[in-house]
Amino acid sequence: MPDMIVRLYALPPLSDALQGVAGRGIEVRRPRPGEHDALVAWVNAIFPTWVAELRTALAASPPTCYAAFDGATPVGFAAFDATCANFFGPMGVDPARRRAGIGRALLLSALHAQREQGYAYAIIGGVGPAQYYEQQVAAQLIDGSTPGIYAAGGAE
Repeated sequence: MPDMIVRLYALPPLSDALQGVAGRGIEVRRPRPGEHDALVAWVNAIFPTWVAELRTALAASPPTCYAAFDGATPVGFAAFDATCANFFGPMGVDPARRRAGIGRALLLSALHAQREQGYAYAIIGGVGPAQYYEQQVAAQLIDGSTPGIYAAGGAE
């Protein structure tokens, strides 16, 4: 799967995405330390191959991830600077909650945080849903990026 690049200086506003999910009772924010175990357990149950990257993001100070909560229940997450510096991902939303704006709110929260760190661009590594990222943040495919850092030994 190819990588994509996002111009962080041309992102859509974050406030609209956050307000949209808040109207559905969903809060998107960096997880608090007392929520880490529940978030890891939730990700392990639905997206087990992404647990290591989530743990890396949670170990950063502040965490380099955002989570979506319905009350105390995690319903989505988005990590960055977990696989490599300046990489966005992985991101996952509860399959029963998709198409409700949660993914957009998580994506924009993480990308805005990367911009606040001083990055002008971000890489979305090993993209599955390229059309989604094109539509949401005008991401563009990076020619020659398959398999990229995900090749055997590529991230070492």
